[in-house]
Amino acid sequence: MSGAASLVVRAFRDADEPAVTALWTRVFHHPEHRNQPARAIEKKRRVQPELFLVAELSGDLVGTTMAGYDGHRAWLYLVAVAPEHRRLGIGRRLVLDAVARLRQLGAPKLNLQINAENASVVGFYAKLGFRVEPRVSMGLLLEEEGA
Repeated sequence: MSGAASLVVRAFRDADEPAVTALWTRVFHHPEHRNQPARAIEKKRRVQPELFLVAELSGDLVGTTMAGYDGHRAWLYLVAVAPEHRRLGIGRRLVLDAVARLRQLGAPKLNLQINAENASVVGFYAKLGFRVEPRVSMGLLLEEEGA
């Protein structure tokens, strides 16, 4: 990556919220209230905020990821890289930094889910050692939409 020395991955800071919101609005579709950037950021600030990472390239916020560890399994969420900065190793670096932090916490396994409409990213994760596992993904909404 040109300018690799200027890539910094660090924990989220409150001042990052506008840039993270702008990035997620560009990269993700958040139709449900529970997935709105402001709501996700607010909740992550309260639970393992040290696992909310951002990537800066020459001072500009260009990527994010969130991770979580419940003492049994770790999860990876919201890996995002600005479209104009993709294929520069930023996503890889974000994931590997999250993996390192999770290993330090003693997490034995890291899981992630990919939305079906975003199946093209399977190759990205496969290059990082992730494998498709025979699982059924299920969910249960614990709060009313719009609450």
